[in-house]
Amino acid sequence: MQGLMQDKPLLISSLIEHAATFHPEQEIVSRSIEGPIHRTNYREIAHRAKQVANVLNELGVEFGDRIGTLAWNTWRHMELYFGVSGSGAVLHTVNPRLFPEQVEYILNHAEDKVLFFDISFAPLVEKLVPQLNSIEHFVALTDRAHMPEADIPGLLCYEDLVEAASAEYVWPEFDERTASSLCYTSGTTGNPKGVLYSHRSTVLHSLMAMAPDAFNVSARSTLLLVVPMFHANAWGMPYVAAMVGAKMVLPGEHLDGEHLYPLMRDERVTFSQAVPTVWLMFFQYLDAHPELDLDKELCIDTIGIGGSAPPRAMVRRLETQLGAQVIQGWGMTETSPLGVVNRPLPKHDDLDRDGLDELKVKQGRGIWGVHIKIVNDEGEPQPWDGVHSGHLYIRGPWIASGYFRAEGGGVLDDEGYFPTGDIATLDPDGYLQLVDRAKDVIKSGGEWISSMDLENAAFSHPGVAEAAVIAIPHEKWQERPLMVVVKRAGAQVDEDEIMAHLAERVVKWWLPDDIVFVDELPHTATGKLLKTKLREQFAGYRPRREAERS
Repeated sequence: MQGLMQDKPLLISSLIEHAATFHPEQEIVSRSIEGPIHRTNYREIAHRAKQVANVLNELGVEFGDRIGTLAWNTWRHMELYFGVSGSGAVLHTVNPRLFPEQVEYILNHAEDKVLFFDISFAPLVEKLVPQLNSIEHFVALTDRAHMPEADIPGLLCYEDLVEAASAEYVWPEFDERTASSLCYTSGTTGNPKGVLYSHRSTVLHSLMAMAPDAFNVSARSTLLLVVPMFHANAWGMPYVAAMVGAKMVLPGEHLDGEHLYPLMRDERVTFSQAVPTVWLMFFQYLDAHPELDLDKELCIDTIGIGGSAPPRAMVRRLETQLGAQVIQGWGMTETSPLGVVNRPLPKHDDLDRDGLDELKVKQGRGIWGVHIKIVNDEGEPQPWDGVHSGHLYIRGPWIASGYFRAEGGGVLDDEGYFPTGDIATLDPDGYLQLVDRAKDVIKSGGEWISSMDLENAAFSHPGVAEAAVIAIPHEKWQERPLMVVVKRAGAQVDEDEIMAHLAERVVKWWLPDDIVFVDELPHTATGKLLKTKLREQFAGYRPRREAERS
């Protein structure tokens, strides 16, 4: 016997229609690429998204065609989010921080039919045009007055197209499992691989991301969306915001403290999400401007962190200096990206500051819909005791089952779990804690050393701005840790001081064989430490003490 409930497909168009109907005046505030602050609302976004759908039809776009974007977080990108997917085409958000060769590969691999791009990317597009095989139309996301002077064949003006298009459009209904958007991994090893989301997976992911035990977003929230809209659909937040009618503040292309702080202050932001490197830049701005009255000027109460594990000192500083609750989440492009979220349980209400810090460095507990397991090298499940570590696997309705065009072949195990490539522990309460990426863990004398734990220990030193740990070969122990450090601006710190600091926080055999100071560390296009580059840079490196002995 089946239930007698109405059956409506879960489609992305329903989100913007809901926002336009029940939250029409709620603001979407953007720092435009042209410079000025731009203000619109959900009614206007929905109106223009329908015009976008008609524009696509005029350009010959058919159901399932991929539509590329090279764009920052602005209202125009929001319009594409809903106009493209809502029409039945596939929104392909391209990460402009990748190498040009990777951008070229991604656009060709996806076989995009139209490419929309912000004017700041005109030089990149102009360079790539001769190598692009499938794109029939190039559209600059600007008005006529700011059209770039670029050698791009048939270049179209976004505002001209939208203004000429009708807003009369009925969102089509189709199978909710239809592809909605496409996002490629950062490609740190080999070519980037495409993750193809569906309407169903996106709506279900949004329902859980907004929930109180996740990020607790509502119509009362003012969300500063720092996470780029080309990075795993901005962690799903554009969809979440429309679902609940939250005010959105979109920072455009400038993500440093100098540009984020005024937006946070002037728009009365209550919630923001960003990767740790963004918060490092934010700290640099605060340190350079001690005259700022944070208690008076800011009202932020929740900060989301993901992309890579934040150091304990970063979590503490955000909570004590800004007075915000830090909510860490873990996931990846392949998990839409939400997998686990760190929300304390009632049993943790009486924890002191140190106990809270200990809890908050964990990535979090699985949300509804997500199943996780850890297994050893032989595939045997490991206990949830917070001690035994293993390879992390995940499955659920918004977890990838494979890659676009079957790149990499079958990726799921026999139980349908996706291998994340992470090493982790799970404690008795279900809190996941990453030990390391499987490729980054240091194997010394038959034991594992967590590069993440060493990096966190180093970051807790006030003179350290950033630290990375990689393995270097060792004749006796197989591998030993090498630490690469960026000093905090104006700090006077040396190797012995950092080594002494580490000795109080990690076991003796974990201590790095050497500490090297550099001006900056390489990062991936999503802000993670690019350890492949560091391994190349320090290939054949011999610790100074070892070199001196020989």
